[in-house]
Amino acid sequence: MSPTIASAPPGEPLDPVDARALLRHALNVDDVYLVTHRDDPLNAEQIAAYAALIARRKAGEPVAYIVGKREFFSLEFAVTPAVLIPRPETELLVETALEHIADGADARVLDLGTGSGCIAVSIASHRARAQVVAVDKSKEALDVARANASHHGTSNVEFRQSDWFSAVADDLFDIIVSNPPYIAAGDPHLGSGDLRAEPTSALVGGSDGLDCIRAIVTTAPRHLKSGGLLAFEHGYNQATAARELLECAGFKKVFTYNDMAGIGRVSRGHRP
Repeated sequence: MSPTIASAPPGEPLDPVDARALLRHALNVDDVYLVTHRDDPLNAEQIAAYAALIARRKAGEPVAYIVGKREFFSLEFAVTPAVLIPRPETELLVETALEHIADGADARVLDLGTGSGCIAVSIASHRARAQVVAVDKSKEALDVARANASHHGTSNVEFRQSDWFSAVADDLFDIIVSNPPYIAAGDPHLGSGDLRAEPTSALVGGSDGLDCIRAIVTTAPRHLKSGGLLAFEHGYNQATAARELLECAGFKKVFTYNDMAGIGRVSRGHRP
């Protein structure tokens, strides 16, 4: 007897959530379909498609790259191996930016190292009058980000190929946000989980993980209006160092926001 949707092999030792996501993708259906058609038999083609996806996951390929998408801030974003996979903790950075842009207000926002564009597009979709400039040094990443902006109809995002601030000239912004590389070179986490497949250039921030953060904090004041906000994501153990860098660069109202796990994840400061 052919397996049904409900009895499809879970792909042990795969995480059941991963296996379910791969089954959805193999069948090109959503969760509602899986529930309402749980007793439907799978044909040979469907079983083979699902098995192929399971094999890719067992080989270490991230689920997001296999299915080509990941949800972030209640929006769906296309992802490829050219960009980092959006993660829930980064939503805190978007929330921090949105707190500083009133509904219906004009604001100029710079997203440094936009990757998939998830931060820039999320901000732009929730603040229609904001003008967001999203930069990345990777052309391949920008191609993904542009496609995501187009998919969500966020015409208020401009993309530029830039190594941090190199292509923003003398532009001034109300808010600068970034999820920069912040993992230390040689960190054992780089050899485990999805990090093994993600672009190293978007992960590693020098010997202590702070090189990119230093560059951003040092240069950002030249591109912020008076009172403007700089906010960035950092590692679980970098909150103190992040605040010290902000204070040394002259930022005021320096503060670190904790993520849902109570870990300092986003630090911010205001230009005087």
